[in-house]
Amino acid sequence: MFNSISGRLSEKRADAICVDCSGIEWELSVPARSVDDFGRVGDEVRAFTWLHHYEDGMRLYAFPSATERAVFLELMKVEGIGPKQALKILSGIRPDALEAALEGDDLAALQRIPGVGPKMAQKMVLALKGRLVKAELGKPGARDDGKAAAWSDVVRALADMGFDRKATEKVVARLDHDIEAGPEKERELFRRALLELSAGA
Repeated sequence: MFNSISGRLSEKRADAICVDCSGIEWELSVPARSVDDFGRVGDEVRAFTWLHHYEDGMRLYAFPSATERAVFLELMKVEGIGPKQALKILSGIRPDALEAALEGDDLAALQRIPGVGPKMAQKMVLALKGRLVKAELGKPGARDDGKAAAWSDVVRALADMGFDRKATEKVVARLDHDIEAGPEKERELFRRALLELSAGA
């Protein structure tokens, strides 16, 4: 699993950046609004990533924080929103402003986002109201970006394997408290959650 890519920012485009990691240059699709959040060309950067593997290829999406990536992942839970649309939405509005619009049932603000019409705005409110605060932290309760990223990556990987997402979140949340922090925590969290879910926990 890719959690993040660190290296030298080698190029900035309208909706993508390139990061040079020891001679390997990664092209990362990013929200247009977030391009400047990665700094200037030549700076050392860390990009939080999500890999989209589809029939004809693969694409790496990247975000300046695990928080923004978590919001991106929540957006894709809305019916009719895929990776490209989720990226387009985050290109048009910052996560905090999106959260405010959702919590305030502000359909007009949501419809000002490029590509979001009345029906999509309503779907977003129904699916995401009250969820983005949790998404920003990877789970309910205060956590730092690194912990949130590990937690959400494990849930996403298990859900991609076919396990029910809600059941997966419960198992991972419980195990997360039981496993001590360390470089192998994410691997151990994934291993133990997979065992429990496979056994029907």
